[in-house]
Amino acid sequence: MKIFLKTEDEIELMRRANQLVGMTLGELAKHIKPGVTTLQLDRIAEEFIRDHGAIPTFKNFPNPFGGPFPASICTSVNDVVVHGIPSDKTVLREGDIVSIDCGTLLDGYNGDSCYTFAVGEVAEEVQRLLQTTKESLYKGIEQAVAGNHIGDIGAAVQEHCEQAGYGVVREVTGHGIGRQMHEDPPVPNYGQRGNGVLLKAGMCIAIEPMITMGDRRVWLDADRWAIRTRDGKPAAHFEHTVAIRRGKAEILSSFDKIESTSV
Repeated sequence: MKIFLKTEDEIELMRRANQLVGMTLGELAKHIKPGVTTLQLDRIAEEFIRDHGAIPTFKNFPNPFGGPFPASICTSVNDVVVHGIPSDKTVLREGDIVSIDCGTLLDGYNGDSCYTFAVGEVAEEVQRLLQTTKESLYKGIEQAVAGNHIGDIGAAVQEHCEQAGYGVVREVTGHGIGRQMHEDPPVPNYGQRGNGVLLKAGMCIAIEPMITMGDRRVWLDADRWAIRTRDGKPAAHFEHTVAIRRGKAEILSSFDKIESTSV
């Protein structure tokens, strides 16, 4: 395992890339409504990212199971946990949820963040899933400090979500991030406190709880990208990129633009 500690200059470049991701998700928030296709959202995102001098990292991202990813964002609707491919056939409907995962490459460094959006009014039980998943992200971030371990992050996410009766996906995880979108170490959403890689100041990681309303088990779709819940129940996904510090992690990405947007 090769873990790269970032300098302050590198963290500043990563902050810029991640702020652009937050701006892109904020722009998409204006368009998420019934009748919009996920392919329309993808085109908006790609244009916005390129207009700001960056490259959408996900486009043509390699897949160990098949062909490269064909789009600029992942749009995962309802029972799709992660890696949903935007399509003109996927039309958002009232009551849906859609997780939009976005990555940018700006001045040699990567940004990565995800937010699960409600389409119109969603059922109360779905809203609770979104709320709990988002809360678990910040529970994990609270543990992402120098001197703790990767297992402290996963344990915090797992405990919060399982206590609420939700499933914690095991097959996909968070990750280190920097010049590459995916670097060491893996950052699972489950674990034991005090176990795993020691966190050091200067590490940058993406923490991303992927939580299911029902059974935690998942399967890979025929497109070799989308990962779905086996029981067909909804899943939520929230992600921030953070820099490990002494005392408190610095969140490099942002949900501010998303949550200040009136849909």
